Amino acid sequence: MILKRIHLLPVGYSIVKYHGKSYGVTSTDYNNGKSHKVYAEELGGTDFISLNYYTLKSKSIIKPCEMPEEKVVDFLMKYEMHY
Repeated sequence: MILKRIHLLPVGYSIVKYHGKSYGVTSTDYNNGKSHKVYAEELGGTDFISLNYYTLKSKSIIKPCEMPEEKVVDFLMKYEMHY
């Protein structure tokens, strides 16, 4: 489910809503789509989300960057695309 939510983010820059606030999100794919980097920054605020996601042969791994895994999973599961 996490990978599906990452794939919903367009590669490049987009804006999403999370907990009623706007976040600028940069999503990048690497290794033929087997690795992903997501960085989101609250627009007009100080919050941010940063993670890497790796799809290996035996499993998938989510690696938050200097924050709890629960925070990045919550963001991925609850963001809403801003159109």
